[in-house]
Amino acid sequence: MPALTVPPGALGIVALHELPDPAWESRWTRIVVPDTVKERLLNFTLFSLKHRARIDAVRLPVHGLIVLAGPPGTGKTTLAGGLADQAARALGEGVLFVEIDPHAFPSQMLGESQRSVARLFDRTLPDLAQRGRPTIVLLDEVESLAVNRTGASLETNPVDVHRATDAVLAGVDQVARACPNLTFVATTNHAVGVDAAFLSRADLVEDIALPNAAAVEQILRDTLEQVVGSDRLNGAALGPLAQACVTARLDARRVRKLVLRALASRRDLAMSPERLRVEDVAAALHAETD
Repeated sequence: MPALTVPPGALGIVALHELPDPAWESRWTRIVVPDTVKERLLNFTLFSLKHRARIDAVRLPVHGLIVLAGPPGTGKTTLAGGLADQAARALGEGVLFVEIDPHAFPSQMLGESQRSVARLFDRTLPDLAQRGRPTIVLLDEVESLAVNRTGASLETNPVDVHRATDAVLAGVDQVARACPNLTFVATTNHAVGVDAAFLSRADLVEDIALPNAAAVEQILRDTLEQVVGSDRLNGAALGPLAQACVTARLDARRVRKLVLRALASRRDLAMSPERLRVEDVAAALHAETD
């Protein structure tokens, strides 16, 4: 299903997607995180989209804000898209998924960042929410948008950046009140760089950590089966390789890329990838970390 057309003048919006979409299902099923984390994320998203309108904001302050924090390569952005797709399936109706680029807002012109961010939250996102359908907004790398004002000095950070953070906080509050059918999912590689007031507004903060040995083994199996098929895979050799990946502190993306490195190591494997063995991947890891 193609992305929808971004409205003219909608600064910061990368793409709009109408979900569910069969092509997005793997964004949920292929990202290996604990099932309890996925269950919590989906349950809260459904609660927020269905019931926030009737909740007294003082008795139960629901901002409709999820934060996924963790190192690069752990699948946070992909998981956010998969969450939106799963929410659409569970709700049985179309969900609008909005991707925001936080790097579109910083400006050298004093006050321009603040005005651009305010326009996003005061006009652009409410206009999209007014279409009436459940809406999930991805704020990727939110540390670029909601900068930690305590840790940032005025000598090294323009005043405009601080004002932009103020605008984000005010905007999240405004959207929480005016757009109960809209839920934010923010991702960050550096939680310490995110303003504490933004994190305090989050209804859920989930740490997406580097995968453990069991998760790495599952990722390797999934990736290798894509290349060689399940019947040609020596599953017994995956355990030691998974442990070696954990020792090397590989993130989930690098684990999958390791299979590509192995395929690139020999011409015969590049031409006939079905000949790839677990031992070839182990050799690629050894070459990468030696």
